[in-house]
Amino acid sequence: MTEKLFRLKRTDMCGEIKEAQVGSSITVNGWVQDSRNLGGLIFVRLRDRSGFIQIVFDETVNKELFNIAEGFRSEDVIAVSGTLRMRTEGNFNPDMKTGTVEIVAEDVQVLSKSETPPFEIIDDKEVSDAIKLKYRYLDLRKPSVQKSFIIRHKAAQIARNYFSDNGFLEIETPMLTKSTPEGARDYLVPSRVHGGKFYALPQSPQLYKQILMVAGMDKYFQIARCFRDEDLRADRQPEFTQIDLEMSFVQEEDVMTINEGFLRKAFKEILNYDVPEKFDRIPYCEAMERWGSDKPDRRFKMELCDLSDIVKDCEFKVFTDAVANGGSVRAINVEDGASKLSRKEIDKLVDFVKTYKAKGMAWITVEEEGVKSSIAKFLTEEQLAAIITKTQAKPGDIIMIVADKNKIVFDSLGALRCHLAKKLDLIDENEYNFLWVTEFPLFEYDEEEERYVAVHHPFTSPMDEDIHLLETEPGKVRAKAYDIVLNGYELGGGSIRIHNSDLQSRMFKALGFSEERAWNQFGFLLEAFKYGTPPHGGMAYGLDRLVMLLCKKDSIRDVIAFPKVQNASELMTNAPSEVDSKQLKELSIDICIEETKEEE
Repeated sequence: MTEKLFRLKRTDMCGEIKEAQVGSSITVNGWVQDSRNLGGLIFVRLRDRSGFIQIVFDETVNKELFNIAEGFRSEDVIAVSGTLRMRTEGNFNPDMKTGTVEIVAEDVQVLSKSETPPFEIIDDKEVSDAIKLKYRYLDLRKPSVQKSFIIRHKAAQIARNYFSDNGFLEIETPMLTKSTPEGARDYLVPSRVHGGKFYALPQSPQLYKQILMVAGMDKYFQIARCFRDEDLRADRQPEFTQIDLEMSFVQEEDVMTINEGFLRKAFKEILNYDVPEKFDRIPYCEAMERWGSDKPDRRFKMELCDLSDIVKDCEFKVFTDAVANGGSVRAINVEDGASKLSRKEIDKLVDFVKTYKAKGMAWITVEEEGVKSSIAKFLTEEQLAAIITKTQAKPGDIIMIVADKNKIVFDSLGALRCHLAKKLDLIDENEYNFLWVTEFPLFEYDEEEERYVAVHHPFTSPMDEDIHLLETEPGKVRAKAYDIVLNGYELGGGSIRIHNSDLQSRMFKALGFSEERAWNQFGFLLEAFKYGTPPHGGMAYGLDRLVMLLCKKDSIRDVIAFPKVQNASELMTNAPSEVDSKQLKELSIDICIEETKEEE
């Protein structure tokens, strides 16, 4: 009679077996991690999501089972029943949760055999990203990787419980939406029923959640899938997940307070980390002046110093031209940099800032007897002394200076301070430094389009005291916008929205929208605003980025089950792929790809 395909159903997870169960009959199911044949005894480490348990196959007890165990290979799937016993004291394994006990096998069933995998399922085993992602299902078996997804599950569960307990309703919004091309590129979905027309996958549920406030839902949240057709970085993916929320009858402080509570709860329950009761709040302009970034990492020093007033009349043309053209000359002080950085390493830092469009970087080494610098001859003793005083430099420090347009100076020095902090090991990896950055610019000028565009989106409310500048000086208008920043990452962001139809029309005009274009793209929202709109605001977290930081990972790819790579493809399934011509015909689509000269 044929053996049942699966007859030994587990009673316990491998990593959850306790000493109190010694003497009990235990059945476990899982993957063979490895086995050791000591001649008459075979020790097998069995693995499931919860951890490992050691199984003992004794030839003198059951020869048949011993023979079966001799054929085990790594990643075979087996079921084992047996009696739990204590290991002898000298054989305890402190690296295993179950390292004091083992199961003496009394029955076994091989459920599935495995071929030799392309890499060992071992934490910290060096494997190329391309191989890991092609065989992602094997990489996901690693205990450290599975731990990340347990944390991700907990974070989502905490979000659901917390916002539900605070009066929010979880409401799903559509995935097939209207394309509103203002911001990142949309992913488009052709309609079969409406030939020649397209849906867009949502970049965020922004418009729907505002309409939910018009509908009187008061408080909404959703763990939402979002899509943006943009270039990838370590913390970006074309599809990602947001913890999205919106609230009615609120101001900035209300939204920030409720979200501080969520972060306190998440970090306490997942990491047992006590987040402060109140987060610092810093205006955008101050963040840029001090750290060169609107998402500053404050776990280390090296704040920017403005040297423009000191060097504006010096003999170094690079400095004077930058100030004369409306830019600035700014510096960071690298404490004890002279002993930590070689001349070759400093030259590499010059190349580093050039990647942020800086033309170069000047540097001054402070010594007991004076300074050493190629630009010292262009500066007076008074100017050098003022620079040292302003940067609070002491002997052994290196002052690094960039002069250019403000944006280039901020970008290059902001990135340089973070680069040096990692290189010089200045960061406490166990610290979580939270910060609200507020009062963002409402607009930024797009030189390519020759018009102002919204820094966040067209529905962000200007600060009350700046509304009069909308038509005359839009570049000076500040927004009721706020980002939550953690350790140099934008964890989430939001704003108070415009709820007044007249103000929304003025906003569209400032963005260069004609009335016809505004109604064509956003008419459904403007129509809704006619029927009584409460003041409202909200924000969204990147769930992937939050989990990445909770897990101390460097990339959100590590906490997404099936991530895309740099060119937005998925290596395991080879997506995107060609489709059948019949499918294209049904969608009234004809493919026309321009060939490059090389292809021709």
